[in-house]
Amino acid sequence: MSDPDDSAAREASRVSAAVMADPRVSQNMVVPDASASLAPEVEAEPVTQPGRTRRRDRALAGDRWIARVLRGGAVVSGGMFVVSLGLEALPRSENVDVAIDLMRKGAASLLLVTPVARLAVAGTLLGLKGEWRYAAVAAGVLGLLAIAVRAGIHT
Repeated sequence: MSDPDDSAAREASRVSAAVMADPRVSQNMVVPDASASLAPEVEAEPVTQPGRTRRRDRALAGDRWIARVLRGGAVVSGGMFVVSLGLEALPRSENVDVAIDLMRKGAASLLLVTPVARLAVAGTLLGLKGEWRYAAVAAGVLGLLAIAVRAGIHT
């Protein structure tokens, strides 16, 4: 009858001989056993909770709206300025001068109004999300801007 220690020693020497014969061992590579997987078993549950993804998606949608307002204001204002530059290529007349002046004043006004529109969109989106304190602050800032503009117009 064979001794269990003897068979274990023979098995170990056979495995070490097989490992040493492998060319990858000489390159300091780890050779995993094909029968044993090193990766842990993964459950089929989603990583994030459904409620959190919906909340994050709504926040990203709000950020997209704010970005659209800012981008739209900048693009339209820049377009108006470029058109006013193009109008300077036309022969000088009173109508062309008025159009150039209107385009440039409109572009400057739109650049000034764009951040105000962004504040209005952000305040509305915050109110829809239930962030009443921040929505009230946005409304207060808009109110102060309205008072300042009204006071400036009357003087």
